[in-house]
Formats: sequence, structure tokens, C-alpha cells
Amino acid sequence: MLRGGGIGVPITIQAMPPPEDIRMRGFRERSSVEDAVAAALDGLVPLPSEGIPTTQAAGRILAADIESTVNVPGFRRATMDGYAVRAEDTYGASAYNPIPLRVLGSSMPGTGDDQPIGPGECLRIMTGAPVPDSADAVLKAEDTNGSGEQIEATAPVPHGRNVARIGEDVEADDRILHAGRRLLPQDIGLITAIGHNPVAVVRRPTVRIIVSGDELLPPGSAPSGTSIVDSNSPMLAALVERDGGTADVVSLPDERAAMADALSRPDVDLIITAGAASVGSEDRVPVLVGELGNLTIHGITMRPSAPTGIGTVNDVRVLILPGNPVACLAAYDFFGGPAVRTLGGRSSNWPYRTIKRTLTRRLVSQVGRTDYARVVVDGDQVEPIAISGSSVLSWGTAATGCGVVPASSEGYAAGTPVPGHCDGGST
Repeated sequence: MLRGGGIGVPITIQAMPPPEDIRMRGFRERSSVEDAVAAALDGLVPLPSEGIPTTQAAGRILAADIESTVNVPGFRRATMDGYAVRAEDTYGASAYNPIPLRVLGSSMPGTGDDQPIGPGECLRIMTGAPVPDSADAVLKAEDTNGSGEQIEATAPVPHGRNVARIGEDVEADDRILHAGRRLLPQDIGLITAIGHNPVAVVRRPTVRIIVSGDELLPPGSAPSGTSIVDSNSPMLAALVERDGGTADVVSLPDERAAMADALSRPDVDLIITAGAASVGSEDRVPVLVGELGNLTIHGITMRPSAPTGIGTVNDVRVLILPGNPVACLAAYDFFGGPAVRTLGGRSSNWPYRTIKRTLTRRLVSQVGRTDYARVVVDGDQVEPIAISGSSVLSWGTAATGCGVVPASSEGYAAGTPVPGHCDGGST
């Protein structure tokens, strides 16, 4: 109690409570995985399109439908090596009743010879070469005898046989591919065949991957003393590239100003951080995101990856992933991958095959928490490796699949058929 004003009036001073730590707020009331996924994807839409050469478009996401302006083929062409003929001139031909035909010349791919073919005449022709208008079939070379200016048909050929009609592959105004398709090598061949160039594709998202820690050595180094090699940034960069993005890796010391600058710099579509995500004295990323922008979520009811955070800085979504490698991988699968794929025009669904196999032993979980379990798939069975152990990266490579135990479940008993995801390995 203090006395002030010189008149002996007691004044009571009440200390103000310290400001609430934004990190602890999320940990007291953790968000569900479903709410966190919704927050990670909130407002994200495919990026604008860009035009690129057709020859560079394999694997990209088509931004607009493609319609052909031409017929493919644009002329009647041979689909076999042989002789362009009038089909009626071969009727009745056999090995015992060869029918003679006079050879007028040749039709080669890219050139052709449109001279009229009369009764009892033919034109030597190669696959892909134009068929003269006066011919209505191609007699296969193996169904003939002789060479030079006179051959014999030893089998009949029906009208239209071995001749590709105009537009047989693609007709003008056909819609050959739809927007949203991931372009396959055969798609590139078809696009090229109709002369469509450039191709409008969804721009690849640029993802800034920020790793921080004074203890980190750059990838390619050998572990030394109490320092560890940064394994998260190459893993995340590979995942981002797999999902159609371009990785921009930034490695930082444990400095507040450097992290604030990396979070604030423009010219990226998504930011993913790894490490400094929890509530320790050096876990400053959630605090900085809250100061520089908006921290929507910090703390999720899942294992591993509970410290994951989601926010926005300068209208760029920021995904705060744990530093422990397996937790980082799990958080990317749940939140990072869907965000990268959505921005790139791909499906937000996990890019793994869905399987259902029988558990070899019990898989224990806790109601109210989503668990990400690493498993080994062996034939029609699946063996859990671990749910805990978020820093043991070797468990991630030993696994050939993963299972997700929903928050509503206490787990599964041995012998239970359970759903899961598989990315390689035995199935």
C-alpha cells in the first residue's frame, strides 16, 4: 500500500497480469485435425495460368480445355505397308488364285502420288503415306507376290481396310483434354499432333521452406559433436516438388530478426517452416506469425505433430511444422501437401494409394486424438511400427505405408481389417 498526494490517503496498486502467450492459448484448447485442415486450405485456389511450350508441359496441370482446330489425320493415310488398290480388284484372290496388279508408282510419307488408279492397277505405299482418292483400301505387302512393275494379290482386302479416314484420330472442334488434367506423356503427343502451342497450365506454386537452428548443419555435411544435419529441408523440398511446387529453401540461425524477415518477404505463394514451433524459449515462429499477421491455429489434437500452427502473413498462408522429422513429415501430409496441391490446381487428397489390410497386432490410440501410425505392409497384412517417436526418422523410411486412427477411436485390435495409405513397398 502506498500513500500519495501528501494527504495520507492510501492508494492500492494492482499489478497487471502478464500478456497471454499466444502459443499457450492454442495448446490449452487444441484444434481438431479437421479444423486445422480447413484452416490450412481456407481461401486457397489454383494459381493463375501461364503459357509454356508444349514440349515442357508433361506433368503440369492443364488450366483450360483444349479443342482441336484441325482434323488428325488431315488426309486419308495408309496404316500398313503395301499397295493402294481398288478393293473390288482383289475379290476372289488367294494363294491358289493370285490376281495380277500393275504397279503405277509409289506413295511415300510426306510426299504422295495422287495419280488415278484404274482397274487392275495399284500404287506401292508406305505406312503414313497419303492414299490416292481413286483407291479405297491398302493391300498388305505380305498378301502379295512379286515386285517391280507387276505383283499378284494372294488375298482379298475389304473396302476401307488399312486406310485411316480424315479425322479418325481427332476431328476439328473436338475437345481433346479438360482443364485440371495432369498432363501425361501421351497427352503431349496428342497436343503436339494438333499443333497446339503454347499450352496454358496452372502456375507452379513457389513454396518458401524455412528451417532454423544454431545446431543445424547444411545438408551434405557430416554430423559433428552436438550439431545435427538439417534433414527437414531436403525432405520438404522433395515433397513440395512431388506435389507440383517449386521449393525455395531458407536456412536461418536462431535469430528473431532473420525469421521475421523470412516470414515477411514477398514473392512466394506459401510458407512452410520446420522447427521452433512449440512453446519453448526459442520457439518463436508462432509468436512472430501472430505479430506479423494472424495465427489461426497453434496446437492440434494429433500425434505426432501436435505443435503444428497455421496462420497468414501478408496474405500468404504460413504452415508451422514441428522440427522433429517424423512429426514434420506427418504434418506435411496432413496440411502442407494439400495446400501445395490446391495452389497448383491438383487434388488436395493424399497422393497415396488407399489400401485395406489386416493388423498383425493391436494398434492403440486415445479417444479425442488423431494418430498417424507408420506401418509395414506385407501381403494382406499390416504391422504397426510406431505412433510415437517423432524424432526417429529411420522409422519413416522403414515404413511402407501409414495408417490414420481417427479421434473417435481407441485404436484397433489385432486381426482387424483397417484402411491405410501405401506409397511403394509390398502391398
